[in-house]
Amino acid sequence: MARTAQDKAAGMLGGAGYAAHVVALLGSLTVVFALGNVMNLAWAALIVTVLWAVVGGVLYSAGRKRLRTVNLKPEQTVETLKEDAKWARHPTS
Repeated sequence: MARTAQDKAAGMLGGAGYAAHVVALLGSLTVVFALGNVMNLAWAALIVTVLWAVVGGVLYSAGRKRLRTVNLKPEQTVETLKEDAKWARHPTS
């Protein structure tokens, strides 16, 4: 089966997302070990974990706030279904 350009593009975007995740993970470990030079390694890991928890909380809060403004009702589909029902009742008009 031949892969389309869209499939390849989606695969590349997925790979980029994975690479970004690895960069964040390794960057976090780098910060932990850098802080470990001036304090206990466990405290350094806890500080980095708390920072990521704050980032996650802020992103969650912002995403939830934006999601509340989204209208999930498919307005155009509802109108089309109403038109289809009207036509089905009177197919000649």
